[in-house]
Amino acid sequence: MGATAQIIQMILILVVFFVVMYFMSIRPQKKYEEKQRAMREALKVGDSIKTTNGFYGVVLGIENDVVIVEFGNDRHCRIPMDINCIEEVDQPDTEE
Repeated sequence: MGATAQIIQMILILVVFFVVMYFMSIRPQKKYEEKQRAMREALKVGDSIKTTNGFYGVVLGIENDVVIVEFGNDRHCRIPMDINCIEEVDQPDTEE
């Protein structure tokens, strides 16, 4: 009976460990990915963005997974980039 109790205790410890790991690492990561996906789907022309490298710009065009972004005050610095490189979106206020 002692060996069976130890095996059950070990299995119970492993199950608790995996449940804790799920709620501490896997679940928050999935929530973050879902939030990022929704943000990218709502992206539209004219939105101010921040890239993963820390550059700020304005979206000029969207084609599939490529976004044309204008950086800086120069207005001549237009760069196509992957939509997955967008970290944050600041949509302009539309007060009429």
